[in-house]
Amino acid sequence: MELKKALKERHSVRRFSTKKVKWEDIIEAIDAANLAPLAGNISTLRFILVNEEEKIAGLAEAAQQDFISDVSYVLVVCSDTTQITRSYDERGRMYTKQQAGAAIENFLLKLVDMGLASCWVGAFSDETVKNLLQIPDNVDVEALLPVGYEMIPKSKQRKKPELDHILYFNVWKNKYMTRVPKPEAG
Repeated sequence: MELKKALKERHSVRRFSTKKVKWEDIIEAIDAANLAPLAGNISTLRFILVNEEEKIAGLAEAAQQDFISDVSYVLVVCSDTTQITRSYDERGRMYTKQQAGAAIENFLLKLVDMGLASCWVGAFSDETVKNLLQIPDNVDVEALLPVGYEMIPKSKQRKKPELDHILYFNVWKNKYMTRVPKPEAG
């Protein structure tokens, strides 16, 4: 699929069909997530692919999102900041969040490319998720990503802001690009 088409088609799905997903397809999408940029080439991300019904129900409860229970797989994205904070101190935590966001977007776009769907769930009880999946205290849970086929009819991506509302040039709130004069030959 063309990238621009995948970008436009990607949207959060909360109604999934009962059609079974092949776990190998999810592994392929995780591989795409793993191609995201790394600060200092230090990998912080870890992935837990959950397919046990009772654990998926526990994740749905931890997020207070019943639709999560409708899928056969949930990808839990985690970050271990141990190495990156050694190299970058507290900025390493920020880099970890940026890396997680880039990886999650790669994952979501690859799902669209394969005809699958998800919803980026970022609100959940960290303690509940960690206890349920035996995640160590020093590891952060970044997101829950239920994976499935979208129930028909397909919903559409919500309208995004126009560029003239979010793009500035050179300084905050400057909406006009100024031409930089070329140096005179001499």
